[in-house]
Amino acid sequence: LALNIAALPDQLPLEISSEILRGGAEKAREAGVVIAGGHTVKDKEPKFGLVAIGFVHPQKMITKGGLEVGDILVLTKPLGGGVTTTALKQEKAEQAHIDEAIEWMSRLNRTASELAVECGLRGGTDITGFGLLGHGMEMAEACGVSLHIEYSKLPFLSGARGYAEKGIFPGGAFDNQQYYGRSVQFDKNLDEPAQMLLFDPQTSGGLLLGVPPEKFDLFEKRAKELRQPVWIIGEVRAPYGDDTSRSIEVEA
Repeated sequence: LALNIAALPDQLPLEISSEILRGGAEKAREAGVVIAGGHTVKDKEPKFGLVAIGFVHPQKMITKGGLEVGDILVLTKPLGGGVTTTALKQEKAEQAHIDEAIEWMSRLNRTASELAVECGLRGGTDITGFGLLGHGMEMAEACGVSLHIEYSKLPFLSGARGYAEKGIFPGGAFDNQQYYGRSVQFDKNLDEPAQMLLFDPQTSGGLLLGVPPEKFDLFEKRAKELRQPVWIIGEVRAPYGDDTSRSIEVEA
């Protein structure tokens, strides 16, 4: 069950407002959600979202605190949405890159989440405003573990690296770096643009999941059958001894 929350300017053409609501309704149906109503307010900038209400079986919950040492870390969508949309706002983005970003942002996490539940996973989160490393650190701290990430295995949108090299980042990326950077140990071969991409805030990002090794074959098999993209990006390791300030290590 969900409610629409729409903040729209008076001068916004009716056809655009209608398309926003239509798009929300279309995705709600795809997710199996019933929209029961909503609220509208006047605002200078158009904003739209949904308040969702639901129930979950206690034995099927996937939480930030569910990782265990040895779990394989997988990601279900490429990174780079923040830099790409920022390039769009600055009128510096290529149309192909915009189309690619919209295609991924329009993709629900429903199949990925149902796959995770089906395979009995316990640890996971969605990658949104805090970027890969911010949300990864939340999981590491909640579980008392460390995360080892292999940069070479990370998926990125096609234009992300180029925009990063031009310094095109949303303000949230620098906030994330300032707050979470203290807990990350980067490989010396990773330059600043490469590092900053891991702090890039994502809109409608994918899931970061911990897959127990004994469940990985089933997880991979079902992912292929469901045509759900997954990338192995690292593993969960024991804490770094007495160095409690370091939760994540990123290898080149």
